[in-house]
Amino acid sequence: MTFEQIIKDLKAGIYKPVYFLMGEEPFYIDVIADYIADHVLDETQKEFNQSIIYGSDVDALSLISAAKRFPMMGDYQVVIVKEAQNIKNLIPKKQDDADPFLAYVEKPQKSTLLVICYKYKKLDKRKALAKTIDKTGVLFESEKLKDYKVAEWITSYVKRKGYLIDAKNANLLAEYLGNDLGKIVNETAKVFISLPKGAEFTSDIIERNIGISKDYNIFELQNVFGQKDILKTTRIVNYFAQNQNEHPLPLIMASLYGYFSKLIKYHYLKSTVSSDKIPGELGVNPYFIKDYETAARNYSERKVRQIISWLREMDVKSKGVDNTSVEHGDLLKEFFFKAMH
Repeated sequence: MTFEQIIKDLKAGIYKPVYFLMGEEPFYIDVIADYIADHVLDETQKEFNQSIIYGSDVDALSLISAAKRFPMMGDYQVVIVKEAQNIKNLIPKKQDDADPFLAYVEKPQKSTLLVICYKYKKLDKRKALAKTIDKTGVLFESEKLKDYKVAEWITSYVKRKGYLIDAKNANLLAEYLGNDLGKIVNETAKVFISLPKGAEFTSDIIERNIGISKDYNIFELQNVFGQKDILKTTRIVNYFAQNQNEHPLPLIMASLYGYFSKLIKYHYLKSTVSSDKIPGELGVNPYFIKDYETAARNYSERKVRQIISWLREMDVKSKGVDNTSVEHGDLLKEFFFKAMH
């Protein structure tokens, strides 16, 4: 079941006795669990019928005992288990071992909403437990968002909140915040507070509220590099070298590797597929294809391959291999000097 369908059913008062929420992305797990905690019971009912427990504090048998209780003065009780991946013996290590949790989900208590927040791990969907939960309750896997989809997610999220953001600033946030959705939500909340509904996220507003410089960021560095603007590229690289705590070299290299990988792929795609298919193949917003066109004109395929080789060389040196004295900032300067000449 999808996240959207789960929330839709909950809003309609369609409840399931077991919600097993698992996966690498904690954001959706938290949203579903919080919605159940906030909306299924009223404030009076919560006092008697809502429990929030932690996986490290219970074992499988005590959890089942809590789930089998009947609600007091209400139709439902809610049991939310956070950090459920830490529950002892929730999932037997050996197939022949007794499985009390499986026995419970086969015939769950209908008046209980048992919410299992099983973060950073997942059940084997081929096994009986996952298949049974899928029949009697809700089995939801919260997958980590792919890096190339983060900007699109930000645009959609900001729009749902009643604000506007263009592709450039969505990508700026994506480059700076990564694919941690919880972090994105927390940081954009700082902007929501300062803006009236319907207003737009501008680069100045983002810089003022989140602290991302509109002039000195990895996204702008890639842009001016692609234009072969030596002056602006040098200025940003020098800024990064002087502010290594805010711009650590490993994060810069990760972004650069993604950028140059797309650029080498663009060189191949421009002669093999139609132009309208290139954005999808690269995993970028069509708005930015013109930037890759410019970069491809300025840097041949052969040159980009050489740049990627130098990037790997910088990575090795940054880890101390064949390098005992050169600072990270100086490695970055050397790399861009070679890349642009």
